[in-house]
Amino acid sequence: MPQDWSDAEVKLIVADYFSMLIDELTGKVLNKSFHRKALFPLLNNRTASSIEFKHQNISAVLVEMNIPFIRGYLPRDQFQRSKLIPAVRGYLKLNPNVQLLFGEFANDSSFVNKGVKFENWLVTAPEIKKDIRIVRPAQNPVKINYLEREQNNRLLGMQGEELAIQFEKNLLIKSGKEALAEKIEWVSKEQGDGLGFDILSRNLNGTDKYIEVKTTKLSKEAPFFFTSNEFNFSIKNEGNFHLYRIFDFNINPKMFQLKGRYDAFCRIEPVGYKGRF
Repeated sequence: MPQDWSDAEVKLIVADYFSMLIDELTGKVLNKSFHRKALFPLLNNRTASSIEFKHQNISAVLVEMNIPFIRGYLPRDQFQRSKLIPAVRGYLKLNPNVQLLFGEFANDSSFVNKGVKFENWLVTAPEIKKDIRIVRPAQNPVKINYLEREQNNRLLGMQGEELAIQFEKNLLIKSGKEALAEKIEWVSKEQGDGLGFDILSRNLNGTDKYIEVKTTKLSKEAPFFFTSNEFNFSIKNEGNFHLYRIFDFNINPKMFQLKGRYDAFCRIEPVGYKGRF
């Protein structure tokens, strides 16, 4: 039976993870194989799969701390909390300047539209892990929610919505519904963000189709944020409400779509309160 990772091993792999994350955030070529081979002699006879799994565990910690994670390492929620969280927290305290990169990530909206091929655009949505109990790390040294800040990047969001409109028009035109394609409205741009959705499209039978677009430069497993107004709108219009989640935006945009109300297709976590007098 494999032994638990020691404090020294965890510290090494956390530092290695952040080294790769910094490369990815600064646009450098990320060579995971090179990093893994360099780790082998420093660890206690760990396999390549165990190293991969631990990197995914670290991604899960960063997600809970609202920090961007390495796109190629799917966050896995089951992890060695007692050692990983303090190790990540310790790294961040010793390297506070890394948060400057998190801020640049959140504020970056660069995208060169080389022509998205919508026939390869849609992918399956992540599965809901309903049995996961989320416990927020105590004493999070990161006070800014960089994942939410990225989502609130207005230019990034508008570019994602524009792609979603192009997809909708392409879908309707291919279905022989050119007249309906002409009726698509970009309501968040024309009327503001308070309606609870971004795009008013049409179903093939001509009925209203309400689309909320959430865009990220991270992978499809990245969490997204929505308002109580958006949640209530999805409840009232669950039969015609669609979430379009666009991800990997700045490298090769893809999208998955979900229909219904938010609490039916994802886990909802309360992240804030409002005091009133």
